[in-house]
Amino acid sequence: MSEEIKEQAPAEEQKPAVSAAQALLVVDTASVAAEAEAARKKSKAKAMPAGIAFIRATYNNTLVSIADARGGVISWSSAGKAGFKGSRKSTAFAATMVAQDAARTAYARGMHEVEVRMQGAGAGRESAVRAIQSVGIHVTCIKDCTPVAHNGCRPRKRRRV
Repeated sequence: MSEEIKEQAPAEEQKPAVSAAQALLVVDTASVAAEAEAARKKSKAKAMPAGIAFIRATYNNTLVSIADARGGVISWSSAGKAGFKGSRKSTAFAATMVAQDAARTAYARGMHEVEVRMQGAGAGRESAVRAIQSVGIHVTCIKDCTPVAHNGCRPRKRRRV
C-alpha cells in the first residue's frame, strides 16, 4: 500500500518543465515592464513655470531651495554640498555657486520665473539672487523674511535685599 501512495504522489505533483532560458525570459519581461512603468511616471512630472526661491544666508553657510508655487521643493543646494568647507562656506562666491547649482536644476525642470524670499544676514544674499538671474530665471520680486525679535526675552526676576 505504501508503494501505491509513492507512485501516485509524483504523478499528481508533475508540472510542465520550464527550461532555465524560459525562466530568465519571464524575469526579464517583468523587469522591463517595471522600468517602462517608472519611465512613464517620470515623464508625467509637470513643468512648473513659476515658483519660489528660498535663500538662507547665515554667517556660516548659504542654503538655497527652489520650490513650486505650493511649496514642494524642486531643487536645493548648500555650500557644503557644493564642496566648500570651513570658513569658505560663508563667502559670497560660495553663495553664487550654490544658487547657480539649484537654479540650473530647477531651470532644467521647466522653472522660468521665481519669487525670491531671503532670510539671514550672511555675505551671500545679493550674490545668490544675481546667480539665479544669470542662469536665465526671471526674478519677479525679492522679499526679506528675516525674523526680528520684537520685544526681547523675559527679564530676570527682581532682586530682593
